[in-house]
Amino acid sequence: MSLADPWPWLALAVLGAYHGVNPAMGWLFAVALGLQERRRAAVLQALVPIALGHEASIAVVVLLVRGIELVAAPETLRLVGAGALILFGLFKFARPRSHPRWVGMKVTSRDLVLWSFLMSSAHGAGLMLFPVLRRLPEEGHGHDLPGLALSGASVVQDVAAVLVHTLAMLVVMGAVAVLVYDRLGVGVLRRAWVNLDLLWAAAFVTAGAITLFT
Repeated sequence: MSLADPWPWLALAVLGAYHGVNPAMGWLFAVALGLQERRRAAVLQALVPIALGHEASIAVVVLLVRGIELVAAPETLRLVGAGALILFGLFKFARPRSHPRWVGMKVTSRDLVLWSFLMSSAHGAGLMLFPVLRRLPEEGHGHDLPGLALSGASVVQDVAAVLVHTLAMLVVMGAVAVLVYDRLGVGVLRRAWVNLDLLWAAAFVTAGAITLFT
């Protein structure tokens, strides 16, 4: 995924933006904290821990994929990844609200990081990046010489991918949170309701099918 090929980077940013728009990924929690404390600063202070938890969830998946690449053939990884995407999408169709329930609004920054990590993992945020991760250049990822450590360039590239995705999420999530807190109010969820859970499930099945046949 070189800079000469902008599409994977754009895909990472678009997925991050989608996560930022999705209220389940954090902005609704941040707005609720702001309303509880009656200050916008509480909204803004919640955003960074939420983004860090999301980033950690993404990083775990990236490490998992890279580790599997060291011991599995690319074709095997493609089939396993496609199957995981489709099965997870079907699961989300059947159980769209299967995510952690957080009790209480008295949370620390550490609590927010943990909550965001669990929520992002439950929603398969990192798994959805699998098709993009497959588009990374193969050199340095150990396809030809299984068991070798990842190259420095490969690690930097993976870190950049996680950062691009998370930064896009943070920017969009922050903009939505401030807009809802200052102008729209949480009632916007009733007036402009879109079933993002079903849309997300459909995206998994579609991504899995594309990965399976490409």
